[in-house]
Amino acid sequence: MSATYFTEDHEWLRVEDGLATVGITDYAQEQLGDLVFVELPEIGRSLSKGDTAVVVESVKAASDVYAPVDGEITEANDALSSEPALVNSSPRDGGWLWKMRLSDKSQLEGLMDEAGYKAMIG
Repeated sequence: MSATYFTEDHEWLRVEDGLATVGITDYAQEQLGDLVFVELPEIGRSLSKGDTAVVVESVKAASDVYAPVDGEITEANDALSSEPALVNSSPRDGGWLWKMRLSDKSQLEGLMDEAGYKAMIG
């Protein structure tokens, strides 16, 4: 059973069995424009909620992507090294950024569901 959560910083995370797959929302990739580079995170790195995990660069600007919860990075989406535009074409599937093992599942309670996120972006 997986559940998807959203942050005010336009990240999504799909949680299953204590592991979260994290990416940026469709809205975020539209605001950024075409991505040209993704700086992937280091496997094994521990993150606290709010830490910069990934830097994405588009034709417009570079933007930080923040850890939505505390945890340890278990995997990075290596496909983005050669094809950063996957984040634009498939932000919730092929364009995920990293996977992490959650340290504190109670942090999920402060995040939005999809309806709440859609209401926030209007």
